[in-house]
Amino acid sequence: MDVLILSRIQFALNICFHYLYPPISIGLGLMLVIMEGIYLKTKNVRYKEMTSFWIKIFALTFAIGVATGLVQTFAFGTNWSRYSRFVGDVFGSALAAEGVFAFFLEGGFLGVLLFGWNRVGPKLHYFSTICVALGAHFSAVWIIVADSWMQTPTGFRIEQTAIGPRAVIQDFWAMVFNPSSVDRLCHTLLACWLTGAFFVLSVAAFYLLKNKHREISRLMLKLGLGIAGISLVLQLISGDSSAKLVAKYQPAKLAAFEGIYKTEPSTPISVIGWVDGEKQEVHSWKIPGALSFLTYLNWTQPVTGLDQIPRDEWPNVPFVFQTYHLMIMMWAVMALIVALGFCYWKTLERRRWLLWSMVFSVVLPHIGQQAGWISAEVGRQPWIVWKVLRTSEGVSTNLSPPQILGSITMFVAIYILLFALFVFLLDRKIKEGPEGLGEDMIYRDVYKSEV
Repeated sequence: MDVLILSRIQFALNICFHYLYPPISIGLGLMLVIMEGIYLKTKNVRYKEMTSFWIKIFALTFAIGVATGLVQTFAFGTNWSRYSRFVGDVFGSALAAEGVFAFFLEGGFLGVLLFGWNRVGPKLHYFSTICVALGAHFSAVWIIVADSWMQTPTGFRIEQTAIGPRAVIQDFWAMVFNPSSVDRLCHTLLACWLTGAFFVLSVAAFYLLKNKHREISRLMLKLGLGIAGISLVLQLISGDSSAKLVAKYQPAKLAAFEGIYKTEPSTPISVIGWVDGEKQEVHSWKIPGALSFLTYLNWTQPVTGLDQIPRDEWPNVPFVFQTYHLMIMMWAVMALIVALGFCYWKTLERRRWLLWSMVFSVVLPHIGQQAGWISAEVGRQPWIVWKVLRTSEGVSTNLSPPQILGSITMFVAIYILLFALFVFLLDRKIKEGPEGLGEDMIYRDVYKSEV
């Protein structure tokens, strides 16, 4: 394999592993704000115990997320130096804004969040919880702004320099509010909220199966189902809006999403199937006219197919098709689990099969997000900045395949160790459970008093 392919594989490996953690931090940030807010409102000590427990999980995730995120910054200089030189003025401003508005806010109040329960007043502690959650969300804002600019670049001009052309910001706010930034931000944040909700749901179901921390688990289960249900409905609306935007600005990507090789009226949607890239055929169960209706609110208007796109601008259609539909499948499975949770709420604790499905559902948002990001980024190929800079023009020229293979091997080894450490510490925290008197102690005290 050549330097370009290996550099793409290396960056994909790094970003996919790193992106296991920010969605948890963002999602748990929202959950912490809700949990502690309910505690301040109701004075129910169970919500304080619940918040204290999840703060520890949040801190662990935040630490691993920061450590893995630093690698991305170096990768821009090592493997993508020509890209960095071209977009440095644009991309650098977004990353700088992330540091100022996100890391400073999040890091500044993290200590109060972790150690301030008995050192500051309840309102100040809650304020720190809100600030940490906002910091996590602001981090997503600026990363999404930077990536969305690559998808739909606006607010810049090309400036010729002694070392070649570079993109320079002409209108900062036009760059920030590029055509896709708001839609993509909403879609990403909703996915992060789902990640946090299903994490809480999974741990609560596990405790109920093990007959531990029953009262807190019921409260966590109710909270997780509620946030997940709301997020799933909003995600459906957001996904529809995002697809319409892709159809407008990146028709080749939408064509790859659905395997539309030929432009024709009543363009169908493929519910499930596979793509034969060589024969340019899609073997799937289709709903005739559905893609036309969802895109244009017209059952017969044709959606642009790949036959209208130059062949050298096609993405990897079979791969993008599968990852895109995998993302949708994960949404459907999550929606089914939440719907069953609401339907069987009164008898949920006796339905062990449903509780076990909730335990393992913690992986569903992660699979959906990874698949969604892959389909969005691979679907943009061969452009690293849409219609401005090709990916082949952004890779570093002073690298050799053995060097990149060596770094990939090193990253794989380090990431395996980091993930093992994360799982070990997470398992220990979950087994320890929420601190407090605990129901088992309460039952023993009641038993002694009766005796």
